[in-house]
Amino acid sequence: MKLHVILVNPQIPPNTGNIARLCGATRTPLHLVHPLGFDTDDKTLRRAGLDYWKDVDVNHHDDFAEALRGSGDGPVILFSARSTRPYTEAPYTEGARLVFGAETTGLPPEILDAHAKNIYRIPIWGAVRSLNLSTSVGIVVYEAYRQLGAWDEQFAPASAGLPGKVFIPKPQGTRKHNCPDCMSCQWCSDLRCSVCRGGDCAS
Repeated sequence: MKLHVILVNPQIPPNTGNIARLCGATRTPLHLVHPLGFDTDDKTLRRAGLDYWKDVDVNHHDDFAEALRGSGDGPVILFSARSTRPYTEAPYTEGARLVFGAETTGLPPEILDAHAKNIYRIPIWGAVRSLNLSTSVGIVVYEAYRQLGAWDEQFAPASAGLPGKVFIPKPQGTRKHNCPDCMSCQWCSDLRCSVCRGGDCAS
């Protein structure tokens, strides 16, 4: 499954760098709509993205229309404080394009007007005026993938290819052994160890 993140005229390099890292972690294409408030060679941007920057699918576009043409045909979902509908109700589907505006000005009025029925917001009930852009993108992207079933895939025991780790406190009168299956220190009071899926316990 794949989503697209579109940033319209982002201004702050560390924000875009952090979002790029998020996109790399979730294999989500990132679309940057120019003009940007920084040079994409900016050291701060690359530092925020760390060594993941080279692994991110970054696409540059001269304007928003070009970004839409270059990001498939999934639904266009905008996020703005001007909406009254929560981001959890957005129609996340395969290929959805998640659109965020600049840190200082948000999305341009013409983009909001063109997609007025598809605008959502992240609620804020404290004293702050807004959330950091990279925080907002992270909240939305993970919620979208959760609704699309990514949790089922990523948290299935066999999906990660790694042994599960189970940590059991030491009961009185037990013996210690290393479980080759879970690679964590286990304690067992029986000759047949359920953690080892029926294997013999080693003293």
